[in-house]
Amino acid sequence: MEKQKILFGAFLISAILAGVVFAWWQGWIAKDFVPAAFKIVQTVNNLSQPAVNQEVLAPPPLRAAKSSQQSWLTIQGIINETNKQRLANGLPALAVNLKLNQAASLKTQDMFLKQYFEHVSPSGAGVGELAKTASYQFIVVGENLALGNFANDQELVEAWMQSPGHRANILNKRFTEIGVAAQKGIFEGQETWLAVQEFGLPLSACSQPNSALLDQLNNQQAQINSLQTKLNSLKAELEQGRFKNRGDYNNKVQDFNVLLEQYNQLVQQTKTSTDFYNQQVNNFNNCVKGTN
Repeated sequence: MEKQKILFGAFLISAILAGVVFAWWQGWIAKDFVPAAFKIVQTVNNLSQPAVNQEVLAPPPLRAAKSSQQSWLTIQGIINETNKQRLANGLPALAVNLKLNQAASLKTQDMFLKQYFEHVSPSGAGVGELAKTASYQFIVVGENLALGNFANDQELVEAWMQSPGHRANILNKRFTEIGVAAQKGIFEGQETWLAVQEFGLPLSACSQPNSALLDQLNNQQAQINSLQTKLNSLKAELEQGRFKNRGDYNNKVQDFNVLLEQYNQLVQQTKTSTDFYNQQVNNFNNCVKGTN
């Protein structure tokens, strides 16, 4: 009987000690497991978007007020007279662009073929579509049309200058390039001239955001998402506290902290690169709007 009491007492003491040890271990876990260690830096990867709102300026077509028997128009002469007007008004001369020349030539041919005198073809193609057909990438384009037997290039350009909409195109400070066509043919049963001016500000005039940097940012964001998933999984394991010994716990904490450091460094790098990319986008958009 005495022996049984001793054994029972020993068992009771062992149970108490085991409970104390378990409570201590749980307390140690709670004490060492600092929630502050899990403050994951959140990335702000709001990438701005380049915005090209392609603008088209097309005033109503101009018909000659009078007809000259000696009418003769030339492409180079129209370009020269146009640039004279720009220089006289304190603007730089327009550079000839072969793609815009092609667009202007396509326009005169189409008007004679389909017998119309408008900016939009019966097929539905307008100034912007015409530029794209000629592979001209643009921010802003404009088109001046003239019909009639003007005496010469100077008279034609002066007639455009007397028309507010056409004058605005000729003196538009945003335009840097020009293409011209002048063709004689039969229109509405009469032999006459059709003249076309195509003005443009090419897309290349504005420095575009670095596409390689954008690809890098997208890749980094994918890495961040992957690391965050792993961190959340490790965090859940640590919070559950199901470890056989302190060594296992410490190893898991170390794994977490190493991963956390990688994550936070990548987030900071991505944020810095994102800010730089967004500034490029902002500069591009301001250039497109003509505000820089």
